[in-house]
Amino acid sequence: MEMEIKKMAKSGNREACKILAKQLVQLRKQKNRTYAVSSKVTSMSTQTKVMNSQMKMAGAMSATAKTMQAVNKKMDPQKTLQTMQDFQKENMKMGMTEDMINDTLDEIFDESGDEEESQDIVNQVLDEIGIEISGKMVRAPAAGKNLPTASPKRKTQISDDEIERQLRALGVD
Repeated sequence: MEMEIKKMAKSGNREACKILAKQLVQLRKQKNRTYAVSSKVTSMSTQTKVMNSQMKMAGAMSATAKTMQAVNKKMDPQKTLQTMQDFQKENMKMGMTEDMINDTLDEIFDESGDEEESQDIVNQVLDEIGIEISGKMVRAPAAGKNLPTASPKRKTQISDDEIERQLRALGVD
């Protein structure tokens, strides 16, 4: 269009230049209006999408609220608290009962003389292999005092015959 205006201006046709210039101005205005309308249409499309998303969110929130209401109607806080307190009370009772049973069983087994019988068996086994514990314990050194030191020259070795003799005395073949 600008080229035609230049051609008309070179040929000296002023009226045609004015008309073409008006058309050029109108064309530019129309182009700007088209851009404006296009951007408004795009904006409206975006707004429509946002509104659609908001409607879906509102629907989801509504469904969640209804679900929460239904749960709250079915779940009585006072009843739940009472149930939890009852559970705690019964759990404590069960713990006390278990402690009482364990204490009673411990008393029964302690009174049966198992300790004395165990000590008698240990003494018998030690007597069989030739160790007298009662007399030697009195002469045993106290912990940490006068402990004998090991010398590298003295090595105590027990022969195989001695080990076998002690095993036979214990009844192990």
